[in-house]
Amino acid sequence: MSLPRIGITLGDPGGIGPEIVVKSLSSSPSLPEAHYIIFGSSAVLEEEEKYLGVSINSSRISLKEVPTRLVTVRKGAAYKENGLASFLFFEEAVKAAQKGEIQALVTAPISKRSWNLSGILWRGHTEYLQQFYPEAIMAFWSEKIKVALLSHHLPLKEALGRIRKNILLEFFRILCRSVERAMPGKYEYLVAGLNPHAGEAGILGNEEKDEIIPAVEEARRQGLKISGPYPPDIVFRMALGHSDTIVIALYHDQGLIAFKLEAFDLGVNVTLGMPFIRSSPDHGTAFDIAGKRMASPQSMIEAIKLAVDLSSGSF
Repeated sequence: MSLPRIGITLGDPGGIGPEIVVKSLSSSPSLPEAHYIIFGSSAVLEEEEKYLGVSINSSRISLKEVPTRLVTVRKGAAYKENGLASFLFFEEAVKAAQKGEIQALVTAPISKRSWNLSGILWRGHTEYLQQFYPEAIMAFWSEKIKVALLSHHLPLKEALGRIRKNILLEFFRILCRSVERAMPGKYEYLVAGLNPHAGEAGILGNEEKDEIIPAVEEARRQGLKISGPYPPDIVFRMALGHSDTIVIALYHDQGLIAFKLEAFDLGVNVTLGMPFIRSSPDHGTAFDIAGKRMASPQSMIEAIKLAVDLSSGSF
C-alpha cells in the first residue's frame, strides 16, 4: 500500500507558521507514515531551521519551491509581501490537490489582514476553497469536542441573516453527507439555538420557532440524526466528551469560544465537503510571539495526524 502524500504550506512568513511547520516536521519520526511535501520558500524554511537550530532533512520530506517576491521577512505584523507569499504557497498546494498529486493539505496560519493588504480578494482559506467547492464547510475537530459552523468569517449581522430554514436545511444535508462518507453511521448532531434559552418559545426571540425548529424537524423527517435547537449555553456541555457528537454552531464565535476553551492545543480546523482533505491548526498567526521560538507546534501536529488519518481511510 502506497503512503499518502500530504502537502503542508508555510503560512504567513511573518507569523508562527514557518516555526510550527519546522518544529512539527523535525519530529517526523513520531508523525504518521506519509510523504510530506512543503509548499513554500527554501529561503524562509532554511532561515527558520537555522534560527531554531533544528533540521527537517528526511527522505519523507520534500520541498515544492514556490516563487515569491520576498527579499527579507519581516515578522510580528501584517505585511503585504508576506500576505502575497502565503497566498501563493496555498494556491500552489490547492492546485496540486486538485490534480491528485497530494491526498491532503495541511495549512499553517495565514493573516487575513496580510492577504487584504496584498490585494487578495478572499478572507481566508475556506472562502478561497468555496469558489471551487461551494459545499465546503468549516469544522473543528478534537477528541473532546467537535463543532461545525453554519457561517464563519462573516460580520455578525451578516451571519444572523443566514439563519433561515432553507439555508439551515441544506447545510444539515451537506454536513451529514460529508461526515457520513468518512465514518458511516457514527455521528449525531446537536443544533445550537441562537437566542438565550433557545428563544424560550418565542419570548426571547423568534428565530428558533420560525426558522431553526422547522429546519431540524424537516431534517429528521429526511432521516438525519439531528436534534435541537438547544440553549447555546448548555449545548457544548451536552457534547463535551462524546466523541460521536458534533455541535452545529450558527456563527463563528458561538462555536469557537467553546471549542478553543476546551481544545486549543489539540484542536484542528478541518474543511469538509471537498474531494481532498484540508486541515490546519485551530489558531492564527500569533504575531505577538512570532520570532521568539515560543510557539507550540501541538495543534499543527494534530492537524497533520488528522490529515493522514482521513486520507488513509483510518478516520
